[in-house]
Amino acid sequence: MHLKYSSHPKALLVLEDGKVFEGKAAGKIGTTTGEICFNTGMTGYQEIFTDPSYFGQIVVMASSHIGNYGIEDSEVESDGIKIAGMVCKKFNTGFSRPRAQKSLQQYFEESNIVSISDVDTRAIVRYIRDRGSMNCIISSDNLDVDALKKQLAKVPKMEGLELSSKVSTKQSYFYGEEKAKHKVAVIDYGVKKNILRSLAERNCYLKVFPMKTTIEEVLAFKPDGIMLSNGPGDPGAMPKDSAFVKELVDTDIPVFGICLGHQLLGESQGISTFKMHAGHRGINAPVQNLISGKSEITSQNHGFGLNPEDIKKNPNIEITHINLNDGTIEGIRLKNKNAFSVQYHPEACPGPLDARYLFDEFVVMIEKVKSLKKETA
Repeated sequence: MHLKYSSHPKALLVLEDGKVFEGKAAGKIGTTTGEICFNTGMTGYQEIFTDPSYFGQIVVMASSHIGNYGIEDSEVESDGIKIAGMVCKKFNTGFSRPRAQKSLQQYFEESNIVSISDVDTRAIVRYIRDRGSMNCIISSDNLDVDALKKQLAKVPKMEGLELSSKVSTKQSYFYGEEKAKHKVAVIDYGVKKNILRSLAERNCYLKVFPMKTTIEEVLAFKPDGIMLSNGPGDPGAMPKDSAFVKELVDTDIPVFGICLGHQLLGESQGISTFKMHAGHRGINAPVQNLISGKSEITSQNHGFGLNPEDIKKNPNIEITHINLNDGTIEGIRLKNKNAFSVQYHPEACPGPLDARYLFDEFVVMIEKVKSLKKETA
């Protein structure tokens, strides 16, 4: 059923602690559950909805109008929508962009995404910000609050969940020009397409591996560098994957980690991760590069972080970037290995391009290591 805006039925948003918000149905009529979080970006909703790092989460959009420029098929960051649901103030069923192919309503209906609109998103964001992340349920086909609370009580918390296997590729594939100067193995924990594009634009030929691959399969590709991608879930629930990352790091092939890849790099070196109060999700987070002293505005999407106390105990790890809002760790490098990582998203989509230089630094590291190998051969 394609809903007309005026005919949207009632919908409820019920939070884990019992707080209830009443609004209108958007997207598919039904019920959905997940961890509620909020994104402060003013644009880029299509890229947000298709970011695999949001798998299992219901996203509150802080921007007032969602859907106003429709859906353009080429502007996706994966093979489809990955959010569990969406909460917004104004949901636009029409759209104004000439090159858009469809409305957000149609896109959500095709992808079975249950959402709610016409709620006070500023109040919801403040509520989550004050009380922290929690699970929630949205329903437009069951308005019995007590029944929804019982259903919500059965939903597992994000802490302790391994979700990357739900979004990682099942088969390896290639990306870019085969005759490119460098070969990069990408470990797919939920990789965004713009990470692949950003590497291919820098003369790299990629082979994207499933997360449950072996080091022998990776090394058989003879990569010049290794990318650890972003992805969803709790990095602390992935001990086998952090052990695999340690194997990759110990090869001394240059390693670059983004988001979950950053957290797994830390875990591989004995650095624990923790669940953040509400996380960072948006396209205007200020980060300082401690090496250059410069600041950059970044795109972010994460609910876990590296434990700074563990890093202080490890002489082989240097903190390279910090968040200027709360002082959390945004980047590290290993002093004794060819590896570095950042918590945020240098590839953006959506977001500013301030941090794209990190892909250039990765390529420079690759070139240096290749040059040293030639000299010692």
